[in-house]
Amino acid sequence: NGRAMVVRAAEAALATQAAPVVVVLGANADKVRPALAPLPILITENPDWPAGMASSIRAGMAALSSASPLLDAVVMALCDQPAFSSHVIARLLSAQRASGRNIVAARYAGRNGAPALFCRSQFGRLAALEGDRGARTLLNGDPESVESVELSELAIDLDSPADYETFLKGRVS
Repeated sequence: NGRAMVVRAAEAALATQAAPVVVVLGANADKVRPALAPLPILITENPDWPAGMASSIRAGMAALSSASPLLDAVVMALCDQPAFSSHVIARLLSAQRASGRNIVAARYAGRNGAPALFCRSQFGRLAALEGDRGARTLLNGDPESVESVELSELAIDLDSPADYETFLKGRVS
C-alpha cells in the first residue's frame, strides 16, 4: 500500500495500547530509518544483527527496559508479515488476560511464532536468547506454558523481493 512494511508494523503497534513502541534495525538501518522518522517510536540499532534474531531481541529488550523499566509485558512482532495488524495485537492481549499465561503466541503453519506476548516473568529468558532461532524454543518448547492464538493469515511472510512479487500476484488473481 505504498509504505514500507516496517512502517506498517510500527503503525499497527502504535494503534494499540502498547507503549513504548521500539523498532530494532539491523542491516540497511540507514536506508530504513528515514521512513520511520515521523513516527513516535524508539529506534534502536542492533550492530550485532549478523549473529541472528536473538541479538535483535536482546537489543529491543535493552531499549525497552531503559525506556520503560516497569513494563508488565512485551509484544514482539516482525515486519515481514503483511497480515500483521493492531487487531492481531488485540487478540494476543485478550488471550493473555483470559488465560493468565506468561506467553501468548500466534499459531500458524502448525507451530507457535511471532508475534508473541511475553509477560515480565519471561524477560530474563528473552535477554538470554542466542542464535538465529529467536524465541522459537520459548514459544514451542513447552506447549503447556504457552497460550496459542490461531492466526493462520500470519503464515505468509515476505523474506525476499521474490516472496513479495509472489504475494502481489496472489492478491491480484
